[in-house]
Amino acid sequence: MTTHIAEGVWLNTSDICSFDHLIEVSGLDRGDLSSLIEAGIIEPSNQDPGNYFFYTHCIVIARTARRLRDDFELDSHGLALALKLLDRIDQLETKLADAQARLGTGTHAKI
Repeated sequence: MTTHIAEGVWLNTSDICSFDHLIEVSGLDRGDLSSLIEAGIIEPSNQDPGNYFFYTHCIVIARTARRLRDDFELDSHGLALALKLLDRIDQLETKLADAQARLGTGTHAKI
């Protein structure tokens, strides 16, 4: 018998966390997180570089970044590119779902 343990994090659009907390929960190091901020992948909720805060949805992005970095051994540029492409895929899937809903077609419709 195999037991799987999953961790859940409740994300509220108005909650914020600190730079240090984001590092702690994501597994990224300061350099990786700073690179993602510079690339515009993770956006702080304020403009004080010495005391950044982030909306909690950034936790998901940071954890994804850490998994990509570890699994594919990506450097900061590769990591930024992969995250931008994943974000673009999410945007396109949302647009496709909206278009299918307007047309009344199911998810198995031929395009």
